[in-house]
Amino acid sequence: MSSDAAGMRVTVWGENAHEQRDESVRAIYPDGMHETIARGLRAHLHPTAVVRTATLDQPSCGLDAATLEETDVLTWWGHIAHDRVDDAVVDAVCERVHRGMGLVVLHSGHWSKVFKKLMGTSCNLRWRSAEDRETVWTVDPAHPIAEGVPDGFVIESQEMYGEFFDIPRPDELVFISSFSGGEVFRSGSCFHRGYGRIFYFSPGDQEFPVYHHAVVQRVIANGVLWARRDSGVRASRYELERKDLGWLDAAGGQP
Repeated sequence: MSSDAAGMRVTVWGENAHEQRDESVRAIYPDGMHETIARGLRAHLHPTAVVRTATLDQPSCGLDAATLEETDVLTWWGHIAHDRVDDAVVDAVCERVHRGMGLVVLHSGHWSKVFKKLMGTSCNLRWRSAEDRETVWTVDPAHPIAEGVPDGFVIESQEMYGEFFDIPRPDELVFISSFSGGEVFRSGSCFHRGYGRIFYFSPGDQEFPVYHHAVVQRVIANGVLWARRDSGVRASRYELERKDLGWLDAAGGQP
């Protein structure tokens, strides 16, 4: 638990679609994946941190303007209903990220409208759902997201995600994973967009109890802490601005 999280506001967003449809998923996550992720955050973040959940079936997909304005970091999990997320909500989330809201994208959220728009690529990858054994390797142990995380840890049953992963080159790479079939994957990647920080972390399929894994919970909490801007979210994003000659002097830029 870190005092850096004092007073921070986190919104855990989930589709909550598999949980409504699939008994196998309800058996693993009876309260929904979003609630399991939220409980992990509450266990690791400062007691004054506010962690709430939002789901696709709520008005404005659970992410109305007031909710977004009151969110320092948003976590995102989606899979079978990416197309049901309203484009206006996608635009609003991306706008908030550009102004400084942190974003933690989890597992199949790689194919969400939000992540693809922020990355500017297809975000496609190779996959196999066959109870693979995943080993997550820490490749940047000095990174804040790796704090308290072992050099390597094992997830016994997990969906395989493999390269090539069509994302821009990460600004910082914290974790890579290897799988039973020999595949490797950039499983923990950081990006900067505008004033916002984005962390993508791949472990966490709906058919496996990955979000109950203690180290996975720690990584997500660390990702939330890293993504938070201490200075808060800006009132407006950085825009094109014309400057007349002499503006620096007028602003006190000269001794």
